[in-house]
Amino acid sequence: MASSSSYSSLYLHSLPKASSGSGQWKNGFLGGSVSSRRLFVSPVVFLQKSPRLSAIRASSEGGSRRRVYKESQAATGFPNAKVQQIASSVLPIGSFVVVTFVLWKVVEKFMSPKSSSPGEGKASTQGVKWSIGAGTNLLQGFAAKVDREAKQRLNEFAKELRAFRSVDMSGCNFGDEGLFFLAESLGYNQTLEEVSFSANGITAAGVKAFDGVLQSNIMLKVLNLSGNPIGDEGVKTLCATLMENSSIEKLQLNSADLGDEGAKEIAELLKRNSTLRVIELNNNMIDYSGFTSLAGALLENNTIRHLHLNGNYGGALGANALAKGLEGNKSLRELHLHGNSIGDEGIRALMAGLSSHKGKLALLDLGNNSITAKGAFYVAEYIKRSKSLVWLNLYMNDIGDEGAEKVADALKQNRSIATIDIGGNNIHATGVNAIAQALKDNAIVTTLEVGYNPIGPDGAKALSEILKFHGNIKTLKLGWCQIAAKGAEYVADMLRYNNTISVLDLRANGLRDEGASCLARSLKVVNEALTSVDLGFNEIRDDGAFAIAQALKANEDVTVTSINLGNNFITKFGQSALTDARDHVLEMTEKEVEIFF
Repeated sequence: MASSSSYSSLYLHSLPKASSGSGQWKNGFLGGSVSSRRLFVSPVVFLQKSPRLSAIRASSEGGSRRRVYKESQAATGFPNAKVQQIASSVLPIGSFVVVTFVLWKVVEKFMSPKSSSPGEGKASTQGVKWSIGAGTNLLQGFAAKVDREAKQRLNEFAKELRAFRSVDMSGCNFGDEGLFFLAESLGYNQTLEEVSFSANGITAAGVKAFDGVLQSNIMLKVLNLSGNPIGDEGVKTLCATLMENSSIEKLQLNSADLGDEGAKEIAELLKRNSTLRVIELNNNMIDYSGFTSLAGALLENNTIRHLHLNGNYGGALGANALAKGLEGNKSLRELHLHGNSIGDEGIRALMAGLSSHKGKLALLDLGNNSITAKGAFYVAEYIKRSKSLVWLNLYMNDIGDEGAEKVADALKQNRSIATIDIGGNNIHATGVNAIAQALKDNAIVTTLEVGYNPIGPDGAKALSEILKFHGNIKTLKLGWCQIAAKGAEYVADMLRYNNTISVLDLRANGLRDEGASCLARSLKVVNEALTSVDLGFNEIRDDGAFAIAQALKANEDVTVTSINLGNNFITKFGQSALTDARDHVLEMTEKEVEIFF
């Protein structure tokens, strides 16, 4: 027993001791105490039987305890050696666990919400909001300042709504909450007539702010909510509100994420609201079904004037449905269908509907609708019969020379169209020559857009020979037409005699210095009509700039007020010459000429 107790005393002296009542492990290696819930030491250390126990017991029977103890030391080694071996493996693990625990406690102390008695810990946590998210540990004082500034801005916006007739708040990002705050300024407002809340992050929930407000407003005429993702639900809420509004004439919902269901709500609104004159639904997701709903509304509504459906998905079926609505409508004046992939069959149905239209359509936008020469035939037939159409856009289709010839033939009979855009239609010299011949005896067309067609120098020649003494073109756009310096020579010769062209666009035609010099020689001649010339993207260098500068100085009666030479290769020397010429004209004639580099 004595030997056993000595062994126990010696063995436990070097190992961790369990102290009852404290609930902690006392660790001789670490020299500290750790909570038993955080640090676990394997009981194997205490229960494993040591090989020296038998040696001590055997020796105690045949000799003194001291001698046996020494012999056992010599035979098996001092127990500290075994303990040291265990410590070498336990110590790193224990150290890591303890350090981790301590760090966690420190982090937990600062990051975990505390529930303390009143007044406890206020000095260390007051004014701080802690969050793991990056950039979210903001002082309450700073957050309060931002909040005050936001409220101050909204108050300023509210004052503007009460003070001005037209207010543009687009892109302010005040969201739904901001709209609820500002909507109060619209109720019974006797000043504001036009407001734009576009691109403000307003959703369907925010549109509810208008409920009870727009019904009481009798002054607001234009409401712009474009660029806000209100969707079909938001449109439904808005339309329910506008059912009882008698002042808004123009509603803009472009890029508002509305689809067929939203279009149906708009259609129901048009059936019951007799105040709206302009509806803009561009760049949404309206398909055939939505077009059908709107067509049904056109049959019942006789007050709508402008319908904008650019950039939707009407297609041929949508155009066919819309055509039926147009047949019974008398009020529509503008129809915008740019970018709806209507195609030739859709155009056929649409032109038939417009031919039966009892109203006076003045503007028709059919750009970017995959129309070929076949579709151009249907358009031409409508042009021949129309007596009200003033503006026609066929931009970015593919009518080619054959289609251009059909349109030109129709223009010879039409006496209403003043602006026609046939740009980007793969028209060559042959097609533009047909258009030029149609302008020979037509004094109605004043704006002609032919840009983005490869008409080349020959096309420029055909057009210039007619416009030299005929027609009434005031704006001529020939950008990106590949006319080169030779074509510029024909245009320059035409300018010597033409007395109608005021705006000339010759961008990106590869004119270079030679073409610029040809045009400069014409600028020396008195031209009472020409006011704006665009020569951007033409690879013009200093020599061309010098020629234009000299022309401006030489013409004492110059009427040009704007020259664009941007995106060329003009250095500071050419720019200096042009600046001197501009100053000279101002000094001699008191006329300002804007020159853009």
